[in-house]
Amino acid sequence: MTFDNFDFAPSLIEALDFMGFKEPSPIQAQAIPLINQNKDLIACAQTGTGKTGAFLLPTLNKIASNSDRKGVQAIIIAPTRELALQIDQQVEAFGYFLGVSSIPVYGGGDGASFDRQKKAFTKGVDIVIATPGRLLSHISLGYTNFKSVQFLILDEADRMLDMGFFNDIMTVVKKLPEDRQTLLFSATMPGKIRDLAKKLLKNPSQINIALSKPAEGVVQGAYMTYPPQKIPLVETLLKGKEAQYPSVIIFSSTKKVVKELTQALKRKRFKVAEISSDLDQQERESTLRAFKAHKIQILVATDILARGIDIKEISLVINYDVPSDAEDYVHRVGRTARADSTGVALTLITPRDQRNFGEIESLIGSEVKKLQLPEELGEGPKYNPNAPKESRYGRNRGGGGRGGGRNNNNRGRNSNSRKGGGNRNSNQRDSRSKPRSPSKHD
Repeated sequence: MTFDNFDFAPSLIEALDFMGFKEPSPIQAQAIPLINQNKDLIACAQTGTGKTGAFLLPTLNKIASNSDRKGVQAIIIAPTRELALQIDQQVEAFGYFLGVSSIPVYGGGDGASFDRQKKAFTKGVDIVIATPGRLLSHISLGYTNFKSVQFLILDEADRMLDMGFFNDIMTVVKKLPEDRQTLLFSATMPGKIRDLAKKLLKNPSQINIALSKPAEGVVQGAYMTYPPQKIPLVETLLKGKEAQYPSVIIFSSTKKVVKELTQALKRKRFKVAEISSDLDQQERESTLRAFKAHKIQILVATDILARGIDIKEISLVINYDVPSDAEDYVHRVGRTARADSTGVALTLITPRDQRNFGEIESLIGSEVKKLQLPEELGEGPKYNPNAPKESRYGRNRGGGGRGGGRNNNNRGRNSNSRKGGGNRNSNQRDSRSKPRSPSKHD
């Protein structure tokens, strides 16, 4: 099965092709036809199974097909700011092709961010991706109008209930039209989720999906590093290893870091090239041909390449940044050990990444071996995926290592990648903004 089977608009198929998505994940294959049939849906699917794409793609397709739309078309409720931002990144990437706008709505920002959110509600935006508390704050001020809402989507519903958001969710729902399509996604299906589904959904279809895992031929390992140690570590891993690793892909979460790392490796005379959404189709194809022909040993890439590349002899994958969810991890490391071969996948974990990596280990059902840093790089941080937030985001207090680690927030989003275009309002990104590779069909 391919995405062509879903009767998507040509512009959405173009977006999927551009981002390298060829085949739907199991939950997408099951959920998209049901959503296309306007059915309410309750889906049990963990992060990492492709659930974000399962609800976003058909929703975006329906919204984009209505050229006369006015007002908010869809509300997506997520438990945390981080998840809301991840979903918005994907809407933004597809919105470049579809002309669909979005705004992430969450607390913890300054007055300017609240004003941008308010402006989106009052001036118009297609999709609102919100945490429950901040959405209620806007509702309570009286300027929101949800009469046009066609879709309500609850992501990680079990987590929201665990965090005590039941009453907030029900308050929001009372402001929405009854004649809407409701989609509920949850990693688990306890009784409280079934009770919530009975209150919100009408004769829903139900799906249960297990998590995919990396191929057995992938030898996985991870290094605990401080940010300044990351580039020196990559150089050490590659130095003298050309015969052992003839084809290497290094994944980073941002285009900025892709450029920095590529330049650092070029200075060390590695045969390296970069690939990201900044390159046009011809440049990407030319770079990939050179990589397949072994004229380039190392390819530094954003996640735009994680699914789309089809090269069977990649011997090493390095996750320079910890991917934001398990599916990204599975697809990244899946670039090696293809066609019954074996391969190596190494991940660099900074203190701020370790809880996220712990979640990946939990989701893939195994612990990834932590490897010792080369002696010349000094000591790295200790691995503690349950560390409190303060220590995860702490500065390097003596981890040492040679220079080269210019980016102390390698997993942070590159705000400069959102370049303006057309009649773009400050409250939203319209379809003419440059797309960023999505963090994945989560």
